[in-house]
Amino acid sequence: MSTTAPANEHAVIATSLGEMTIAFWPDVAPGTVENFKKLAREGFYDGTAFHRIIKGFMIQGGCPNTKAGARGIPGTGDPGYKLKAEFNSKPHVRGVISMARAQDPNSAGCQFFIVHGDARFLDRQYTAFGELVKGDDVLEQIASVPTKSGGGGEKSAPIERVEVKSVKLVPAAA
Repeated sequence: MSTTAPANEHAVIATSLGEMTIAFWPDVAPGTVENFKKLAREGFYDGTAFHRIIKGFMIQGGCPNTKAGARGIPGTGDPGYKLKAEFNSKPHVRGVISMARAQDPNSAGCQFFIVHGDARFLDRQYTAFGELVKGDDVLEQIASVPTKSGGGGEKSAPIERVEVKSVKLVPAAA
């Protein structure tokens, strides 16, 4: 995949609670980073929401079924394809962004999560592909949104909608 975009880009995730900036790790997850950037450029994430919030663990978003008027269960949507896993040695600690997936290791597509606490038990089982470089306060606000029981009895469905207004790629600050 060739692109004219600068190699060193950050993603600015603008949410209803503020902005978070992500720096990518193309050295350990090149395909995952390219996929996230492609979806961001296409506006795929614009209008989605964080549909799964577990304080002390992570916040999950990127599901097309969370867009206004979308049909389908939040957390079950994908972009129409699956990615090959790129498990690596980056630890799942606060601020790391990683791909959400089903049981099959090669089932990630568009959904991602940002670690809120220490989730080292996910290391080498999920594709970590970047980290928060700005907006830890926003991560904290989102993780603190009250939740209710959703599917499967897990109390992780936010009571109030936390929208992803846009994901924009910007040149990384020098």
